[in-house]
Amino acid sequence: MAELNKNEKAARRVSHFPEHGPVDESGREVLVSLKNVDITFGKGDNAVKAVQNASFDIYKGETFSLVGESGSGKTTIGRAVIRVNPLAKGEIDYKGVCISGKIPHSLDREVIRNIQMVFQDPAASLNERATVDYIISEGLYNFKLFENEADRVAKVEKIIEEVGLLPEHLTRYPHEFSGGQRQRIGIARAMVMEPELVVADEPISALDVSIRAQVLNLMKKFQQEKGLTYLFIAHDLSVVRFISDRIGVIYKGHIVEIASSEELFDFPLHPYTHSLISAIPIPDPKLEKNKVLYTYDPSMHDYSEDKPELVCIGHDHWVYGNKAEIERYKAIRETGEPVKSITIGKSEHHAVEVEKDAAEEQFLKAPVHDTGSLWYTALAFILAFFVLTAPIPFIGAYLFRRFNYMRNGKACMKGAIAGLIGIGIVLALFAIFIVLAVI
Repeated sequence: MAELNKNEKAARRVSHFPEHGPVDESGREVLVSLKNVDITFGKGDNAVKAVQNASFDIYKGETFSLVGESGSGKTTIGRAVIRVNPLAKGEIDYKGVCISGKIPHSLDREVIRNIQMVFQDPAASLNERATVDYIISEGLYNFKLFENEADRVAKVEKIIEEVGLLPEHLTRYPHEFSGGQRQRIGIARAMVMEPELVVADEPISALDVSIRAQVLNLMKKFQQEKGLTYLFIAHDLSVVRFISDRIGVIYKGHIVEIASSEELFDFPLHPYTHSLISAIPIPDPKLEKNKVLYTYDPSMHDYSEDKPELVCIGHDHWVYGNKAEIERYKAIRETGEPVKSITIGKSEHHAVEVEKDAAEEQFLKAPVHDTGSLWYTALAFILAFFVLTAPIPFIGAYLFRRFNYMRNGKACMKGAIAGLIGIGIVLALFAIFIVLAVI
């Protein structure tokens, strides 16, 4: 507490944030730093520790994703960064200045201006009684970020067009829009403030699958154009894998693993990370049906004497564990062999690795144009119907299968067989007609 009080006193002497944050050993600018953060709700016997000893850095310009199951503390940390949730212990630094606890009013306003949030529920986060124009302009009014009315209107119209809506939408109310459009309005409200950090609290979980990619692409576009930094909160690892620079995994308030996106998926060392990756759906019904889920059991750890810590095992990879576990994780990582998290089982007692499964490999390697179109069946039928061209569809089916166009080959074979059956029926009818004519 003495150290925290010292930092609070130092923060009081700072009236504005520096232009740049501190630089770490690798030369990256640290925008936000969480140091041994505890967040507690309630008092006395009813107190609940939602977050315990959480520590990580967010570098300028990156997308840092925080993933975990519901109730793990993801949103709690995000709300603490924007100074909504108070800390029970530890501190949160922004550009090297402590922003947790009591800070000067000028710093508090800069935090609000520089750190914006995109909420999970686009319906609940917008004022239903206000027009879109006022919703987006509210921050501009509060911080006087426009020279005159014409300047404000220009800024609002520009940002509403950048998120894919039209200026005429500004006079409407939130209930007149779909979920995806509401989320775009929420993004516009945050981006019009020109923030440096955006806390995105599961911004796509309430949206249809077809809309999710559009919202993610929109956020990525803003990051590239404006140099934004994202704290992206999610529970779906299959989504964050392709948008994140680094990923932090949280379980019941504890940060259990932090690594770059590819590093985490190639080497998921903590068992809880292993279980999250094993839950990612496989795009094949047969494989998904036989997939063996890995269930994380916290009782597998013995922390009675040897207490766990979040330790860097190299490769900028941090894992939570005691000394024995950390040594085992290091040994696994130093082998350089990717850890395989998903298994396909033929029975409860028999399982094979997915990456070695021939059926999955065939599915993943299937060419894009292997559609098995009816046109192949029709063409094969026509060619097989005539004696001179009958071998062609069979040769085509063989070549298709030879180059892994399995569906196209099957379609050709069906058409060829149907063509032979058709010519056989015609010949049989012709023979019967001749016999009847002779008689």
